[in-house]
Amino acid sequence: MEVALTYIYGIGPARARRMLAETKVDPNKRAHELTADETNRLKDAIEKNYKTEGDLKREIMLHIKRLKDIKSYRGIRHMKGLPARGQRTKTNSRTRRGNVRKTAGSGRRAVEKK
Repeated sequence: MEVALTYIYGIGPARARRMLAETKVDPNKRAHELTADETNRLKDAIEKNYKTEGDLKREIMLHIKRLKDIKSYRGIRHMKGLPARGQRTKTNSRTRRGNVRKTAGSGRRAVEKK
């Protein structure tokens, strides 16, 4: 059950363990074995105490938009599609930049023969 809860965006392993303890649901049970009462207790606890899924994604999006609006360093990095947390960009930023590979000599035209 602990792993099943982590599939919800915004709930990690530690929060899942804490939630199972609060709602007194057996962590060794599988998700399909839960009773309706246990499912409702978990659902109520999640909705009452935590932001998850769409609400959390919207909040994160608004934080990034605010950084872009005030043109902070992190906001500018988000605008340019570069790493925002101090990682190097000479190498190892393929995920953020896309698979841009720049190699010397790759764009040359064929030399004409006389």
